[in-house]
Amino acid sequence: MKNLLFLFAFLCFAVQLEAKDPLSSVLKDELSRNMKGMAGEEIEPYFMSYRVNETKNHFIRSSFGQLMESTPDHLRKLAVHVRVGSHELDNTHPLRGSRYGIMITDMGINIPVDNNPGGIRQLLWRETDKHFTRAKERFARVRSETAIKVETEDQSDDFTHETPVTYHEPPLKAEETEFDIEAWEDKLKEYSAVFLQHDNILRGTASFSFSYERKYFVSSEGSDITENRLTCRLFISGLTQAEDGMELPLNLSYFGFRPEDLPPHEQILAEIEEMAATLGKLRKAPIADAYSGPALLSPESAGVFFHEIFGHRVEGHRLKQETDAQTFKKKVGERVLSENLSVIFDPGMERYGDFFLNGSYKYDCEGQKGQRVTVVEDGILKDFLMSRTPIERFSNSNGHGRAQAGYQPVSRQSNLIVETSRPHSEARLREMLIEEARRQGRDYGYHFVSTRGGFTMTGRYMPNAFNVTPLVVYRVYTDGRDDELVRGVDLVGTPLAIFSNIEAAGDTHGIFTGTCGAESGGVPTSTVCPMVFVSQIETQRKPKGQERLPVLPRP
Repeated sequence: MKNLLFLFAFLCFAVQLEAKDPLSSVLKDELSRNMKGMAGEEIEPYFMSYRVNETKNHFIRSSFGQLMESTPDHLRKLAVHVRVGSHELDNTHPLRGSRYGIMITDMGINIPVDNNPGGIRQLLWRETDKHFTRAKERFARVRSETAIKVETEDQSDDFTHETPVTYHEPPLKAEETEFDIEAWEDKLKEYSAVFLQHDNILRGTASFSFSYERKYFVSSEGSDITENRLTCRLFISGLTQAEDGMELPLNLSYFGFRPEDLPPHEQILAEIEEMAATLGKLRKAPIADAYSGPALLSPESAGVFFHEIFGHRVEGHRLKQETDAQTFKKKVGERVLSENLSVIFDPGMERYGDFFLNGSYKYDCEGQKGQRVTVVEDGILKDFLMSRTPIERFSNSNGHGRAQAGYQPVSRQSNLIVETSRPHSEARLREMLIEEARRQGRDYGYHFVSTRGGFTMTGRYMPNAFNVTPLVVYRVYTDGRDDELVRGVDLVGTPLAIFSNIEAAGDTHGIFTGTCGAESGGVPTSTVCPMVFVSQIETQRKPKGQERLPVLPRP
């Protein structure tokens, strides 16, 4: 009797939950109806999914102490995914006729936010029909190419077999998604007003966004998932210009799940003042020439370094494409980094020490549980980041199929954690830098303090290289002179060469948080990393603007 009562209570709760969130039932019903409607076709789908990202966001921006905008935004973005053929060979199979492989350009469509079932069903029907037609056309090309071209290097299937998942989070209550808008408008005006005290700053802005995202995923395999995500981000940006025309930007970025996760107001003001002072020094700093020699990368700069140069090369879907250089595909079980380093990706981790991690989630965009993946253990390559696109020896997803709202998912990074088994103090790493510079006959080594971002090339038809953009760089002299701030430095090179030159890592971690852009759009990521000492890096001069400084003084 108790079991019957429990079952009745559970069913009542499920009905109440669905009544509060009707979109989930509309998605399931329409997916089932459309799958049945396409079942009689000569080529019919063997898999289909609907993914909806509903976002309620409030964005505030100020410039030089003035409020520029404070706007709410509410939208729902739909992504339809249809596969025809079979798990072994389907319409997503890489086509080798294109030099650059598959570029995913479908960005989805907006659907109503007012839960009108009729309007939502009409859009689901139309998008499903469009994607089904495209899938059949592409599958015909796949089969034709398979018949006339040589066998592919990777003979793995096109889609993994996975167990369906059911997981539901109730919608957050209104009070859980609210914040004090007026208070934050005042804060942002105060933050950007700091730049008014520095005449040489040409742009000084502050922005804040608070976002509530509710993610829906249903599939023909039976997966049915709803998950909430609450985030906020504060971004401060300043820009000055040197006499020779070079634009010099700096920024501060703060991330948390709720506004109270961000640093205290006075701390942020002090850090903005410090950044503004550094901008003034950068204007007068000498331009650095091309350089080859040792360097220290601060934790934040090392985070950018690992994300751009390493992370993208262990995203599994790239390793299936014959246009990709596949830097690490054949190196599983081999040493790729120093034996003191390990690299982990963990979307289930929301915090690392005091850091809030932007790349966290429970389920990825293909309905798979986000798993902790040790990609490198004590320098040895062990694994890759896998979506439901398998590669040889890696036949299942580990929950890293990710995409921006509306885009189609591929394997992407989540939270990247770099750890060392032999940590060194910053003072000792600095000694290593100076010792190595002397050994190489250099007058100085470089210390990269902050870095904006970068890009990396992974294809076979272009140099397999990277370019990372440092913002604050110091020369560390071997003769004991004070460190010298320089400008105009780009960190460049090739991945295997520079990985082999990472000699040691620090005992204190820092974080780099941002949105990573690739073929499945922009996805939130974080990288937690210690300072690293690299025995050999290469830099080049970065391009500079040709515009003169403003003729009129700033008001």
